[in-house]
Amino acid sequence: MLLPDGTVPKPVYIQTTEHGSGQTTSQWYVYDGRDHFTYNAPRADKLRGVCSCGWAGPSHMLDWDQIGEQSLHEAAGELAAECEEEWDGHAAEVDKSAVALPDDVAELVRLLGDKLETLGKTSPLAALRAARQLEVTAERAAYWPAHEVHRDTDLDKAAEALGLNEDDTRSLLRRFGRRSLYS
Repeated sequence: MLLPDGTVPKPVYIQTTEHGSGQTTSQWYVYDGRDHFTYNAPRADKLRGVCSCGWAGPSHMLDWDQIGEQSLHEAAGELAAECEEEWDGHAAEVDKSAVALPDDVAELVRLLGDKLETLGKTSPLAALRAARQLEVTAERAAYWPAHEVHRDTDLDKAAEALGLNEDDTRSLLRRFGRRSLYS
């Protein structure tokens, strides 16, 4: 997401209650420049895929004359899909440099992703329940490995092996190891 001056817009605060509570988002489709009841966002000039590692894909110009009064989500869905494909290519490259998963585990993860995506189309609640069960399983299974990595592996080496930047690696180790910011 780029503004006309080439900068990346700040996250948008979306008010969700009458008392001013809310959350921030950087979802591309909120940057339509329109005055919404619960938030205001600048108007994006271009879409592009980005990654926490610093990678940025090519920019795709938004044609606001063609978008007109349509929602940005509907009007630019194809451009967003192009950005996603470019990001997928980048992620595949990062994945090649990360620690290899055993073939059977990699296949199970891929199969689970496919099954959840299919289930989400027919039964979103069942897909969410299954995703939550996977989340709990991952947290349990990764507890001791997170402690071992934290204790025995330099952060930069762990980040490279996981295909993440150091901040995201630190966050992952804290989350799976159930550690506080101060430990």
